[in-house]
Amino acid sequence: MAIDQSAAYAQSSDIDVDDFDSDDGDASKSGMFTIGDLAREFGVTLRTLRFYEDKNLLNPKRDGLNRLYSRRDRARLKLVLMGKRVGFSLTEIKDMLDLYDLRDGQVTQLRVALGRFNEQIAVLEQQKKDIEQALTELRRTTSVVSGLLKEKEAAGQR
Repeated sequence: MAIDQSAAYAQSSDIDVDDFDSDDGDASKSGMFTIGDLAREFGVTLRTLRFYEDKNLLNPKRDGLNRLYSRRDRARLKLVLMGKRVGFSLTEIKDMLDLYDLRDGQVTQLRVALGRFNEQIAVLEQQKKDIEQALTELRRTTSVVSGLLKEKEAAGQR
């Protein structure tokens, strides 16, 4: 199965809070997704989805041997993929997903999540700065080495 990372990026960027409404257990099959549906939509493998289920990030219902994922599971998958993309560990992602499950308006929990997001923004900003510095140094070194190579090649042709 080909993995389309751009599809996963696009799908995980449009998260709808309504997707986290609790499932009543009466969800019709039309409101459910198979493991193959989600794998195709998000560009992940079946193994990845089963792994996330083992880590209690997703909780599909069972219809015999088939897994059926709800809108809530789909929304959680979006958040898992987004969290991974921005550098959170699966443990951190699970903790934040559990905050969404509470949906009781506890300000302290929202502050904790906001604090984690801001900390990760700072980490990513520092990494961006470090990468820019490394690129500048590498470009400068490439220029020097390129000049030396041209000199050596010119000297060898005389």
